[in-house]
Amino acid sequence: MTITNKILKVLVLALVVPLTINVAWAQKTTVDSALLDRISALEQQVADQKPGESHFMVAGLATFGFVKSKTTFLSPGGPGVSVKTNSFGDADHYELSPMLIWRHSNNFLVEFEPSFDGSSIGVNWANISYFAAPGLIIHAGYFVVPFGIYNKKLAAGWIDKLAGDPNGLDMPGTDFGIGLSGGFPLGDMKWGYDVSLTNGLQLLPDGELQNAGIVDNNKGKMVSGRFSLLPLSNSCLEIGVSGLYSSAGDVGSNFTTANVKMYGADINFVKTFNPFLINIKGQYNRIVVNKQNYVSQADTTLTYSFDNKTSASFAQFSIRPVGVDNKILKNFELAYRYSNYTTPNSSTWGQNSYEHDFGLDYWITWRTVLKFTYAHSHALSTANIPAGGVGGTTNVNSIYLQFSIEF
Repeated sequence: MTITNKILKVLVLALVVPLTINVAWAQKTTVDSALLDRISALEQQVADQKPGESHFMVAGLATFGFVKSKTTFLSPGGPGVSVKTNSFGDADHYELSPMLIWRHSNNFLVEFEPSFDGSSIGVNWANISYFAAPGLIIHAGYFVVPFGIYNKKLAAGWIDKLAGDPNGLDMPGTDFGIGLSGGFPLGDMKWGYDVSLTNGLQLLPDGELQNAGIVDNNKGKMVSGRFSLLPLSNSCLEIGVSGLYSSAGDVGSNFTTANVKMYGADINFVKTFNPFLINIKGQYNRIVVNKQNYVSQADTTLTYSFDNKTSASFAQFSIRPVGVDNKILKNFELAYRYSNYTTPNSSTWGQNSYEHDFGLDYWITWRTVLKFTYAHSHALSTANIPAGGVGGTTNVNSIYLQFSIEF
């Protein structure tokens, strides 16, 4: 091999080796760049979907049962008439209500609860909440109006100790609007608030009330609220007061000056006195509608008036031996409730009524219960018969077997 050939080979190697190294390095750089891009994309996805900040879940409740009733009506000066009924599903209390809950970041919560009651599908709750600050939640949508404790805190089948609901506590019900709620410590005590501004109530031709719905029937709004105090450091006792004011008349038509005032007080006491868990609850409501003239249902050319005041109350007591060793006995609970409902004298729907409810519950889990309830109610009519009311006395005896679960 000549010296010239050797020199050429050395020059070729000198050129090829750096070129090969550069190509390999460029490929490695390309691979590393693609990998870094993928890692960056994954990191971004993780940053956008941090656990605990966005979350979707399904909760809700279901109630199913059997009811057997005997209703006896005694008309003034006439014979008594009795009617017996029984049905599966417990038509007055059957409910399937899945609640869809979506938490968006740590500040927003969306709740939607459709409900099937055996005949139709409705909505119990459709609300958006913003957790603005400690002790302050701002919410808007369709929600239970803050008044008393029963409708908002106790009415669910897996919470209520007895199968039925106390009469007269359905007002003010559920409405469209905005609200504020929260609470703060007060030394060793605590206090809470729940206030709202909603569309309000509507006065019907016979003097009864109903919710105005999604379209308000007047220019006014309903202001309502409940304030509660937990005076003991262990929070076993809660005392609440409620108030409400609402325009109730239709603009340009009936009862243009009508308004409603409601007042309420409630108590909730839960404490264990070993081996028994004692649970006491109660609520009193009063509704006052200002003076109005109503059209007679019997003769629409005539008008009449009455003092439109309604009161409703209940007191409930239950006891459960949670501290005993027997695994079956500790799951039983005895419950009793007395309720009273008095509607206006001389109205077409006037009555004085009371009800006694006796219950024996078996708690399968802390949120699953099988309830046996016996209920006796008595109602004495105080209706204005010439205006279209019905007089007499009505007695109802009912037996319920009901299953309720929260999921």
